[in-house]
Amino acid sequence: MMRLPARLIARLAKARIARILNKSAAPSIVQWIDAAEILHPGSAAPVSHEKMQTIMQSHRQIIWIGGSEPLVHPGIGHFVRAIAQSGHHVFLETNGTFLRRRIHEFQPLPEVFLVVRSGARRDSEFDLAVEGLRAARLSGFFTVVHSVVDENSDLAELGQFPALLEGLGVDGWLITSESASPGALSKAGEARRLMPRGSWRWLSRQVESELLGHATRSGAKSAPEARKLQAESDEPCEESVKVL
Repeated sequence: MMRLPARLIARLAKARIARILNKSAAPSIVQWIDAAEILHPGSAAPVSHEKMQTIMQSHRQIIWIGGSEPLVHPGIGHFVRAIAQSGHHVFLETNGTFLRRRIHEFQPLPEVFLVVRSGARRDSEFDLAVEGLRAARLSGFFTVVHSVVDENSDLAELGQFPALLEGLGVDGWLITSESASPGALSKAGEARRLMPRGSWRWLSRQVESELLGHATRSGAKSAPEARKLQAESDEPCEESVKVL
């Protein structure tokens, strides 16, 4: 797996320095949005141009499009392109089952990362996702696999992922906890030690913080408690101090 692209590394490093120097609570570098809140499921037209403008003017470096499956929306290709052209890096998360058939609707811009969400288990859905990843790679896209773990996830099976992803030519691997429970956060911290690149481990923690923060805003654990548990789940290491 490759390092993060140079432009993204530079932007994240700048944001990290700003967060260290800022004595007040710094905002996340990741902004999570649900395509369903912007796009009509049966229409290529956006729900609100005002919402789109708000996203495009965001100061976050990464716009993470997750939640409901984004590839069911006819206008998702245009939406992703507009955000990328506004200067943001876009991580579009999908289960991958529709990726191969809809890959032609996207442009392989250097700011766009196609993220396939997958657990450790390999099944027919994962096989479809693999086909989508291969099609995306052949089309010139950055590709990422996002493994979501809980306290019952099999670390031995996850340990086989680096070789699998290397064989697929996937650019990156993200690992986050499914919830803010101590068991899930601890297992996610253990799983991240399997990752060969410190830069992707660091980014995994930033993505996890935003995803858990969204869950908190939806009524889960308090944000301070979730962040405290998340911080305790990862063993400090030199690579976590800098973006590699």
